[in-house]
Amino acid sequence: MEDTIVAIASPPGQGAVAILRVSGSESIPIAKRVFRPKNPQAKWLPRAILLGTIVNSDGEIMDQVLLSVFIGPASYTGEDIVEITCHGGALVTQAVLDTIISAGARLADPGEFSKRSFLNGKMDLTQAEAVMDLISAKTTLALRAANSQLEGQLGNRISEIKQSLLANLAHIEAYIDFPEEDIDPEANESIMRNLVILSSSIGNLIKTAEQGRILREGLHVVISGPPNAGKSSLLNSLLGYERAIVSDLAGTTRDTIEEMINLKGIPVRLTDTAGIREVEESIESEGVLRAKRELNRADLVLVVVDATIDKKENERIEFTSSDELNHIKVFNKADLGIHNSYKREDGVRISCLDGAGIESLVGLIVESCLGENDHFSKNLIAVNSRHRACLENSQSNLNNAINALKESVEPEFVSVDLREALDSIGEIVGKADVEDLLGEIFSSFCIGK
Repeated sequence: MEDTIVAIASPPGQGAVAILRVSGSESIPIAKRVFRPKNPQAKWLPRAILLGTIVNSDGEIMDQVLLSVFIGPASYTGEDIVEITCHGGALVTQAVLDTIISAGARLADPGEFSKRSFLNGKMDLTQAEAVMDLISAKTTLALRAANSQLEGQLGNRISEIKQSLLANLAHIEAYIDFPEEDIDPEANESIMRNLVILSSSIGNLIKTAEQGRILREGLHVVISGPPNAGKSSLLNSLLGYERAIVSDLAGTTRDTIEEMINLKGIPVRLTDTAGIREVEESIESEGVLRAKRELNRADLVLVVVDATIDKKENERIEFTSSDELNHIKVFNKADLGIHNSYKREDGVRISCLDGAGIESLVGLIVESCLGENDHFSKNLIAVNSRHRACLENSQSNLNNAINALKESVEPEFVSVDLREALDSIGEIVGKADVEDLLGEIFSSFCIGK
């Protein structure tokens, strides 16, 4: 925290401009060592933009740049920050970076700017994590969820739960410290009701973990079925371009093909697989094995069959785990007519040739993702796996405290459960002394953020 750090904050590669960020107590003195303003009389005012050149220790000009100063604590990290905009070539950007490092700065670790922002109280840990979610968002819904978390929506909910927990714990602790003041039955009932409400609130947050996973990683949808059913054609239709080779020859697809698409704001990882059938040829056999493995990892399986032929003639898909996998039956080639054996079957009828039924299929995929409640449109709080573990631990301790109160257990034991619940909640927004936790979280950030 005492070092002054620097990093390239823009993506690698060639572009019109690149941005370098310097943060720390020495950021302005270091900048003054390497920056020569075009107007020598120009004042280094906060948030003003200066035009000048970056010069190395030998007096050689590295680049003409724009420089801005942000004085702490009114900055992203809470420290003094200097931002330099130079030309976007890889060589010139590296030259400017090397010049700043030679002047006394240290190359920043991944996520170190956001880590300093958290440690300096500029944001809580949920907001810091939202920064990376914002950068990696693949759809508008994921972007909205990240923005709501960055604005403190999740942090505020956690703070409310934390304050309520503290109030109830204080009541229990007061009784422990002053046992002569009997806790009346009504107060005991009130505490239990409060804890039940808190447990329910935590449970509602836990329910958003699955939607959080989908928004961050994408819904894993596997296209499966017998050979020549039109699986690759369906992949191409959903993507909107020719990604997979389509042929009347059985066994054309011999490996899995995965692509990410945006279906009504929900990221979907589509995986096309080899047709499932008994084969002896080694390469196709490996494709079938990979297809079966994908079925076990899928959130949703699209079971595609050629609906123009008799149901008995279609090879049965052997789900390797169970027949209860979440799936949608897709009857392809509907433009050629549906065989009588499929007319009473539940599923969606499509034609990859003319696009009929594709929109209906997209609607079913989205509906399968949303489940019974339309969480994505009503509530964009989406906890991640770390939040979920903390919430589940907190809820478990809360329920232990509720049961202890019901059974009139000694208040000291109730207090222990409530303190553990409080500690778990506190881990969500972050504790500055948990270095391992912080290192794990911020190590996944990109350098310069």
